[in-house]
Amino acid sequence: MTDGYGEVHTRDGRTLEVLTGGDPDGFPLLYHGGSPSAAVTYEPLDSAARTHGLRLVTYSRPGYGGSTARPRAEPRMVDDVADSAAVLDALDVDRFLTIGWSGGGPRALGCAALLPDRCLAAASLAGLAPYDGEGLDWMAGMAEENVAEYTAAATGRDAYAAYLEEEFLPVLLADADDLAEAMGGLLPEADRAAMDRGFTEWLTETFHRAGTQRIAGVLDDGQAAVRPWGFDVSGIRVPVALYQGRQDAMVPFAHGEWLAAHVPGAETHLTDHDGHLTLVTQLPEVLAGLRRMAGI
Repeated sequence: MTDGYGEVHTRDGRTLEVLTGGDPDGFPLLYHGGSPSAAVTYEPLDSAARTHGLRLVTYSRPGYGGSTARPRAEPRMVDDVADSAAVLDALDVDRFLTIGWSGGGPRALGCAALLPDRCLAAASLAGLAPYDGEGLDWMAGMAEENVAEYTAAATGRDAYAAYLEEEFLPVLLADADDLAEAMGGLLPEADRAAMDRGFTEWLTETFHRAGTQRIAGVLDDGQAAVRPWGFDVSGIRVPVALYQGRQDAMVPFAHGEWLAAHVPGAETHLTDHDGHLTLVTQLPEVLAGLRRMAGI
């Protein structure tokens, strides 16, 4: 597969939309986007990957972009680890690094937990902690928009679908000029300041591509977030870096603290000034740290 968009076919007959970039001869880096998201080129990430000698690989999770929605209604994070392995196999990738932002964080941790012979290091940026994490008040500190969404997700698939059609689809379809307003209380001042024109246009394109199948992808993503992941982060034995900001209104700071306490040997970067989006502006440092932890 040459760099750019391509397709990978899973054993159960689904199609996954794959995007590759960065340094075509570099060490593989698997990037997991947030919720919602789809595979869209983000030049700062692509440039950072090239600078650090990394071949960037990402894909649209089921129901997003051109990826076939799952045929069953019991999504789990572990399912996306299996899809990640299918993508890597199709690209003839053996060993790799991985990074996940927001809802992509658990997928990166899943690769570290379940593919330890292949995943040399992982990073979670503003990543969710397990919904059933012992001692964690999972929704405490979330903006009211996220509390409403995840409450609907936990209520049941039909209730969640109805919520998404009415409340979330307008955010997916908003244009770049209206996106910040559409996201409302999800954006504290720190994150609004990070939304320059380039970032806003990329996020808008990502949302639009994620909504190609309307709510199919986010429906699975939201339900996977409030279900058991299918793996235990305490069993991770490869190097992991955790990044979390106290100003984050989407994934509360407590999620980063919980993961820091439960992922063995995690390298933690828990800051007072960062929000949910500002961590993405630190990708060059994150990728340098990944290479250092992996010893490559």
